[in-house]
Amino acid sequence: MHVSTSTPAGSAQQPAVAQPFKYPLERQFVEPDWTRIPGYRGVSKQDWESALWQRRNTIKNLKELKDALGELLPDSLALSIEKDQKERATMSILITPHMVNTMGMDDLWADPVRRYMLPAFADREAVWPNHPMASRDSLHEAEMWKVEGLTHRYPTKVLAELLSTCPQYCGHCTRMDLVGNDVPQVDKLKFSVAQPERWAQMLEYLRKTPTVRDVVVSGGDVANVPIAQLESFVTALLDIPNIRDIRLASKGLMGIPQHWLQDNVMSALERIAKKAFERNVDIAVHTHVNNANQVTPLLGRAAKKLLEVGFRDVRNQGVLLRGVNATSRDLLELSFMLLDHARVLPYYFYMCDMIPNSEHWRVSVGAAQKLQHDIMGYMPGFATPRIVCDVPYVGKRWVHQVAEYDREKGISYWTKNYRNGIELDDPEALNRRYEYYDPVFDLPEAGQAYWRERAAKNAQPSHSVHA
Repeated sequence: MHVSTSTPAGSAQQPAVAQPFKYPLERQFVEPDWTRIPGYRGVSKQDWESALWQRRNTIKNLKELKDALGELLPDSLALSIEKDQKERATMSILITPHMVNTMGMDDLWADPVRRYMLPAFADREAVWPNHPMASRDSLHEAEMWKVEGLTHRYPTKVLAELLSTCPQYCGHCTRMDLVGNDVPQVDKLKFSVAQPERWAQMLEYLRKTPTVRDVVVSGGDVANVPIAQLESFVTALLDIPNIRDIRLASKGLMGIPQHWLQDNVMSALERIAKKAFERNVDIAVHTHVNNANQVTPLLGRAAKKLLEVGFRDVRNQGVLLRGVNATSRDLLELSFMLLDHARVLPYYFYMCDMIPNSEHWRVSVGAAQKLQHDIMGYMPGFATPRIVCDVPYVGKRWVHQVAEYDREKGISYWTKNYRNGIELDDPEALNRRYEYYDPVFDLPEAGQAYWRERAAKNAQPSHSVHA
């Protein structure tokens, strides 16, 4: 006998078993009330939405953090942040009021934004704070500079680091060797060539290298480049016939969206977008949002304006961070908030790079593979973010592209299909395997014993990253 499973027209069938992830989201798309924070109680909407006010009131040290948060900052957390700055942190404190406002003030110890923007000593992995194979330029970008600040790693793409500052400093910054202020653990490198000359050298290299079609304009963060200078550099890029794609990289789109909403900034970006369209060049902004708490209407307004003035896309390149977003629920909620409300395309989640003292944030390749599996099928294909491993000397690889994986020792082996900028004369570059390493504390005891023995042989302090 046939049993009908249809439901009456207009009624919704309730599933017998719930989906692993619930949609629509219950989270609201609202700007958190900044006046709940003691240091911002008297701040007007006009001031809050002023880029100048945000920059003038950016928190640069622990005292300013205490002044802003007042009684909301537990003494234990303040002491742990202070200890971290002295003994572990690779980045100094720099955080905008706007980003502070995206933190949950009820429990700052557990808050995901606090965990990566204001790392505490107690957050760090106690036994293995630092992987034995970690390095301050973990992707070897500086080795591939063709001129100072211009990394030519891929056959058709380059990275142009225009400057070494940002509106905010993330604890997990992959360019911690160059970006930001010195901290006790890290004497930062400095550009030696004056900025105008460096930029001119970059442009000259691109003019004489027709194999390059794609330029990522980054730093640091382009939100810290005076807009007239940024317009001049990007306009010069647009005059180079072989350049077909330009991406402006800015976490500041999330950290200080007020910058992007300034009339003079948007006017310049509109001129850039118009010229790009006329030249048939795709131009986009890539931002860096790591948690759904950071997707607020001000970010949405800034992204919408970029699309209105002619940018092809605003895309998100987050970083996969334990305690911040490393669950399928967190990744899906962030991706839907970006897609549904802010018109930002979820694009990549990078595995956290092997910089010093980053072990507590990192996840294994196996865990990343499971996360990629678990987020599939919920979003449109074009908006389903890829989880990638940025393998030293290789570049971005989807996490399922691993060639071999020793899960006991936490060593994955990768291959590639092109030579980077320092391998053009290396006949074996495409034949060898390149290694990446899981966090040690995630390994079985046999794997941890292997790394203890290996670390003892190296006999190097695990926290020392001075140049």
